[in-house]
Amino acid sequence: MAVVNALGRRKSAVARVYVTEGTGKITINKKDLTEYFPSSILQFVVKQPLNLLDVAEKYDIKANLFGGGYTGQSQALRLAISRALVKINEEDKKALRAEGFMTRDSREVERKKPGQPKARRRFQFSKR
Repeated sequence: MAVVNALGRRKSAVARVYVTEGTGKITINKKDLTEYFPSSILQFVVKQPLNLLDVAEKYDIKANLFGGGYTGQSQALRLAISRALVKINEEDKKALRAEGFMTRDSREVERKKPGQPKARRRFQFSKR
């Protein structure tokens, strides 16, 4: 099997993933998964598609992550891994879609408007 690459995005985070056959090693920006994401919840999020298909020890994953925060990055990586697994085996798409791992979460931060302290929050108003 050659290298399979895929892209995942979430908020302003972008994950580029390169999947090869191997022993289950996940490297992000030249760091180990546990080093890059110390939180066990974020590690779990990244591994969800692999655990769902029982292929956690079958592939080595190299990822380039940039932009966003750690939650957005972990979810972008999950989408990228899911897309790469579908490129490897088309039959897995149904199971991954049922769990919601194939859907791009398109929610973005709304911009701040002038004359308001935040995007939708208004300054306090009293008609007195």
